[in-house]
Amino acid sequence: MKGSKWIGVGAFLTFCIVSVMFLTLLGQDLFKIESASEKASSAYQYHFVLVPEELDNEYWQLVQKGAADAAAAHRVYLEYLGPKQADIDDHLKTIDMAIAGHVDGIMTQGLDAKKYKPLFQKAREKGIDVVTVDTDAEGSKRQVYVGTDNYYSGFIAGQALIADTKGEQYVGIVTGRLDAVHQKQRVKGFRDAVAAEKRIHIAGIEESAITKSGASGAAYKLLNDHANLTAFYGTSALDGVGIIQATSQYQSTTDIYVLAFDTLPDTIQALDDGEIDAVVVQHPYEMGYQAVESLVRLQKGEKEEPLQYTGTSVIRREDLPLQQTDRRQGMQP
Repeated sequence: MKGSKWIGVGAFLTFCIVSVMFLTLLGQDLFKIESASEKASSAYQYHFVLVPEELDNEYWQLVQKGAADAAAAHRVYLEYLGPKQADIDDHLKTIDMAIAGHVDGIMTQGLDAKKYKPLFQKAREKGIDVVTVDTDAEGSKRQVYVGTDNYYSGFIAGQALIADTKGEQYVGIVTGRLDAVHQKQRVKGFRDAVAAEKRIHIAGIEESAITKSGASGAAYKLLNDHANLTAFYGTSALDGVGIIQATSQYQSTTDIYVLAFDTLPDTIQALDDGEIDAVVVQHPYEMGYQAVESLVRLQKGEKEEPLQYTGTSVIRREDLPLQQTDRRQGMQP
């Protein structure tokens, strides 16, 4: 019994010693975290979040690169958070999380003005600045829009088709999302541009869901449904490459004209190879950079122009040497 008693006392003492050591170590870890937090707060002036439509999308990665470069220049702690695949509900949840985190500023798309208005209102009520990028949310509490004039980009795409083709044209439109505001504007601008040209007809429109495979499937469906198709217009970044995947597999004697959007590497390569005829150029790097700078100025209490359009143009194969020079300078995607 005596031995058992001393064994029990020894076990209790061991437990106490281990507990004290654990609490000491825990206290050290907490101290390190607190110190790291203090260090971070002294290293950065502001905390901004960029919420893309889709994290791994090459286009949005270019926006993020521009934002990151501007953030580094202005002592901004920048987070890049959003859905892995385009999903409006996940997109809204991420913005709501950023608001709950009491960040200083949010950059995001306004894909559906009605759904985004309450969130932007909530952010502003908490003193968080909001800048929409690439797609605006008109009538909301966002302070600034930085990005393409999407209607104009669609209009010059239509003008390019008119200039580059002759005779009757039957056009299939592949669009990223049928319900997205910026995609609708690009389609409307295109339709308005070709409306007076009696030789050009819109054969049909299909959704790509912002993926190459989706664009390929949409293009193939249009080819099957409209045997007389002579041209394609893709309104989102991955549509062009998806379209040529479909046209290369489809048995057709017609030389199909392809008009794409955005200068991602695969799209530019296809333009250089003659598989794509023209590309509408946006400036995602500039959008990201300018959006951060706008948020910084808003944080300082400066007045900002609410509509800040970045440049838009159409390039053909002969324009590639200049375009490639611009890309090496990091100002083009």
